[in-house]
Amino acid sequence: MTENTADPIEPPALPARLLEPVPVIVAIAACWLIAVLLAFTVPALHTWRPITLAGLGVGVLGTSIFLWQLRSARRGDRGAQRGLVN
Repeated sequence: MTENTADPIEPPALPARLLEPVPVIVAIAACWLIAVLLAFTVPALHTWRPITLAGLGVGVLGTSIFLWQLRSARRGDRGAQRGLVN
């Protein structure tokens, strides 16, 4: 039985533009905002109102936590996540 002593193949790094979180956050927030506007302006979609408001609320909460962690990582806080570069 022979063992493979070669180094494992490393996958190529992702392009920098695919690692940017801001375009994703903006696009998803815009979609939720459009859904809220439709829910409050189109009478047939009135049942969407609680769901769209909850989606916006969760998005604001998640974005706030992400920005908080990013600020902590930039400052070098001990409990901050590693690998946040933006």
